[in-house]
Amino acid sequence: MPSLDAVVADTRLALEDHARSLLVPVINATGVVLHTNLGRAPLGERQLDAVARAARGYSNLEYDLTAGARGSRHDHARGLLAALTGAEAALVVNNNAAAVLVTLATLCGGREVIISRGELVEIGGEFRIPDIMATSGARLVEVGTTNRTHLADYEKAITPDTAAILKVHPSNYTISGFTASVAARDIARLARGRKICFIHDIGSGLVSTDRSETTEPGVREALEDGADVVTFSGDKLLGGPQAGVIVGRAELIERISHHPLLRALRVDKMTLAALEETLRIYLDNDLEQIPTWRMSNLSSAELEARAGTLRAAIAARVDDSAKIEVLSHPGLTGGGAMPGTELASWAVSVGHATKSAAEIERSLRSGTPAVVARIEDDRVLLDVRTVQERELDVLTERVVAALT
Repeated sequence: MPSLDAVVADTRLALEDHARSLLVPVINATGVVLHTNLGRAPLGERQLDAVARAARGYSNLEYDLTAGARGSRHDHARGLLAALTGAEAALVVNNNAAAVLVTLATLCGGREVIISRGELVEIGGEFRIPDIMATSGARLVEVGTTNRTHLADYEKAITPDTAAILKVHPSNYTISGFTASVAARDIARLARGRKICFIHDIGSGLVSTDRSETTEPGVREALEDGADVVTFSGDKLLGGPQAGVIVGRAELIERISHHPLLRALRVDKMTLAALEETLRIYLDNDLEQIPTWRMSNLSSAELEARAGTLRAAIAARVDDSAKIEVLSHPGLTGGGAMPGTELASWAVSVGHATKSAAEIERSLRSGTPAVVARIEDDRVLLDVRTVQERELDVLTERVVAALT
């Protein structure tokens, strides 16, 4: 039987836990920049200010101030997306799976859609492209093999009932070795010649003109290659809020905008405000305002210095039973973007003579604020790439508490 004191203590903890918000901030010390489980892309000050302005009071979300009549929420980001990507028209929904779903439902419902077997991806949470396609009402036609698909495979599969060819960028895995795939430009040429639609789901939403260190397809590049419709995420490489973006030919975007599903998939004013400001930051060429890009582009020297500062702050407050070191460490972009691409980083390694790495990690994770770290070789690693400067003092306090 537990003692009365133990019951009281447990009850107090349970009440405190109940009173806390369920969605709480955490310090990401994993080195994974776009950590899906931790909310993917954090927003910067300009983006947060835009959200606050939209949320604080009323807004012209669906009101045309010039005409003095009802407007459309889809108008707000349309012009900015067209300017940034070169698309004729654009539409925003609540995530990229929704973008693919409503596009297929509108343009391909009841008809065939051709896709390479090597692109039948699972996008997380056991949601798969074949399931999304079935839900849309389109009929899946697989071509090629897992590792090799040729243009002739697409050509042979086209029938009078074919509505589109769908190309899906495998954002969360790579296939290497004996492989072959068809360039988007060649698929676009085939689709155009056979008078069917070419839909390109590029996933991660790269819009920066600097593509020197990535093989991810860019939005503008996908459109220039001839895609009729391109879909992508707002909260991956774009560095904005969770959203799905559909860009492409004006006639097709107009059709999609009238599908009944769009009502169920629409975004709210705060998402639109954050996305609009994200797009303005790109048009202003001020990418340092995007935390995702700022973290991804930190130099090795900056990261080593940050790790050294953190290590010194922790070491000054613990005894010799703790072992605190700085070491180089490979981080990841994560979030279904740039699979297999490591970001050279630096981490603080934390060990203890009497506490296991699991105990230290659990203590960090269960405190306030929670710290999510990694364990390697019975050491807790704190990768500083994803720890923001303003979080270093708090992180120091949390590590010291976990060790003492």
